[in-house]
Amino acid sequence: MIETNTYEYLTFGSESGIATITLANPEKRNALSAATMRELVTAFDAAGKDRTVRVVVLRALGPAFSAGHDLREMRCAGDESDIVKFREIFDLCVVLMEKIQSIPQPVIAEVTGIATAAGCQLVATCDLAIAADDAKFATPGVKIGLFCTTPMVALTRAIGRKRAMLMLLTGDFIDAPTAADWGLINRAVPAAQLQDEVATLARKIASASSFIVGLGKAAFYAQIDLDQPKAYAYAKEVMSMNALAGDAQEGIGAFLERRAPEWKQ
Repeated sequence: MIETNTYEYLTFGSESGIATITLANPEKRNALSAATMRELVTAFDAAGKDRTVRVVVLRALGPAFSAGHDLREMRCAGDESDIVKFREIFDLCVVLMEKIQSIPQPVIAEVTGIATAAGCQLVATCDLAIAADDAKFATPGVKIGLFCTTPMVALTRAIGRKRAMLMLLTGDFIDAPTAADWGLINRAVPAAQLQDEVATLARKIASASSFIVGLGKAAFYAQIDLDQPKAYAYAKEVMSMNALAGDAQEGIGAFLERRAPEWKQ
């Protein structure tokens, strides 16, 4: 793997079309400090701009995938600078979540340990997620007087209103099989098999045309919150343009001719 060591709180590398971003601050449970979020935005931006990258895997070192925001940064100074500081933190969090969904490559969360608060938000935001079967998820902010309001945006869209409200109002953990059943993750697998499962999924996605996958990911997020008539109006236009693409014509031809496609993009 080609490693880039310009980060303090994570590592970033790529090999065979798969980029891997690893949260690497286990002693702080991979808390999403402002500095860590800035590094994540930079890494995802770099992966998104790299035409050789077809899939991004997000994983973490240590007993926690991410315990959420660094609460040391959430203490008040007792003056007017507090609201400015808090807005900057949550603005940065939104930038990170939107960056993950705006890059053309699918992002797969490889989840071990716990994912809580903004860490749970991170999992819900990724395009796909596979977790070890002993992983746990929670939005426990209500227990410390800081309701998980920004995490609930991604959480609600992943698992629906009633389930999200249950997690938000109780702060209780759900296990990985429950998270899979609710749609927070795609599936839970034995911890010993996790990396192989993620690698297999990443390679399968990487085998498709990167142009077509990127087009499809962008269209997915563009239509998801539209009402059905608007979604269909948008989707049919995108699909019409998609059909003109060289890789689409190559794929159609390969299927009809019973051969493997040769992607150009």
